[in-house]
Amino acid sequence: MSEVNHPEAHVNEEPRNDFMDVGVGFGVTFGIMLVISVAAAVISFLMS
Repeated sequence: MSEVNHPEAHVNEEPRNDFMDVGVGFGVTFGIMLVISVAAAVISFLMS
């Protein structure tokens, strides 16, 4: 007989903290956008 894999019997090999993943994602995105906006402001100030 072939072995049937049931989702209920699946073991989560790599548990993750979804809240921390989302928080880190927002933080990294905010940091990148902040760096880009500060750089654009500095370049705009230097060109004037």
